[in-house]
Amino acid sequence: MIHGFLNIDKPAGLTSHDVVARVRRIARQRRVGHAGTLDPAATGVLVLALGGATRLIEYVQETTTKHYYAVVQLGITTTTDDAEGDVLDSAPLPTLDPAALDSTLALFRGTIMQVPPMYSALHHEGQRLYELARAGVVVKRPARPVVIERLELLDWSPPLLTLDVQCSKGTYIRSLARDLGAALGCGGYLQALRRTAVGTFYVEQAIPLGDLESDPAGLTNHVLPPEQAVLDWPAITLDADETRRVRHGQPLNLAEQAGDRLRAYTPDDGALLALLVRAEGLWKPEKVFDWTTA
Repeated sequence: MIHGFLNIDKPAGLTSHDVVARVRRIARQRRVGHAGTLDPAATGVLVLALGGATRLIEYVQETTTKHYYAVVQLGITTTTDDAEGDVLDSAPLPTLDPAALDSTLALFRGTIMQVPPMYSALHHEGQRLYELARAGVVVKRPARPVVIERLELLDWSPPLLTLDVQCSKGTYIRSLARDLGAALGCGGYLQALRRTAVGTFYVEQAIPLGDLESDPAGLTNHVLPPEQAVLDWPAITLDADETRRVRHGQPLNLAEQAGDRLRAYTPDDGALLALLVRAEGLWKPEKVFDWTTA
């Protein structure tokens, strides 16, 4: 079994689940999952985990910043807040120059409250929002805090805004496009989206899905090690006794270690053995790995 991550450059027109299904066929293994969906119309970085690396998906999802190039069309709103939906309304564009645009963009930088789109995978009373939306049901969605770390204007070619966005998990770029259009008084929707980074996974190193499908035998050449998900954690190599204790789920006394989390490696082959977290003065195994098993 293959254990590790794939940094896929997803083409437009496929769901994230479609990509997972295709990689399962290429890898000839069922244990494949994705670390955060990407809308079918969007392109760019889609992180897949294979084998035991699926146990590390949560660290990609929960702790990483995402980076996008987004194209927003002003003057039109749609049912889905992107180009896939039906037009709801249209309005003339106001007179906008880069200075006026930047003053509006400034309203969306930092921590903001954002209402998710109806066409999203969030749940409402046991149903996905997009399932309700397709049935013609619209429900109130509570606003949630998200962090827009960077929001810069790359190009203004009316009616299209091209933006550089760096944001926290849970941010909907479709909602950002919708709210930006509303703030400018003309409405707007997300015309195109490309994800250029998820944490330490960058589009420059991503492999196009088509390249994998045309050369399935070369799959392993593109697999990144499992620790790619936690490269920002400090690393430590354990001795033989510490390794034995961790494999039995026992805590370690590593008084000289600072911080509150570590990735621990074996002394013999240098393989990732465990993720350790500080608790009650000791370092306790949060996850222990055995890469020799399926």
